[in-house]
Amino acid sequence: MHPFDLKAVLLAKHAQHPVIIHFPIALFIISVAFDLLAIWKRNPALAKAAYYNLLAAALTAPIAIASGLTAWQWQLEGAKLKGNLLLHLTFALTASGMIWLLCGWRVHQRRFPQRTPGITYVFLALATVLLIALAGHLGGIVSGVESGAT
Repeated sequence: MHPFDLKAVLLAKHAQHPVIIHFPIALFIISVAFDLLAIWKRNPALAKAAYYNLLAAALTAPIAIASGLTAWQWQLEGAKLKGNLLLHLTFALTASGMIWLLCGWRVHQRRFPQRTPGITYVFLALATVLLIALAGHLGGIVSGVESGAT
């Protein structure tokens, strides 16, 4: 396959998911980092950047989930969900749900601009980062990028 053959790249059975997933992951993790910096430095501009990154992560997460479900159907031909594939899907869906929950929390919190995210929010955000890391690790195993049994 020629590396610049767009038709082959875009229509490959698995090509979209490994590219798309990086957007909500990066946006969410940088959102958490900005929130922690905003709390530490008491900087409202960082809190605002965190909010918009979180919003973008929430909006791109469903696209990543849809591309993963499509890859499962196309590349793995809808193979039975078990083992690492099941765990990958479970962690990914849970992380996506948590991103939406945290985004809803922050949207509601914007009514009170003087407030910063509390310890519960920070704990849940860091737990979500861990879920994302686990989902990514398992996704690497399932795709064959990382060694391990599927």
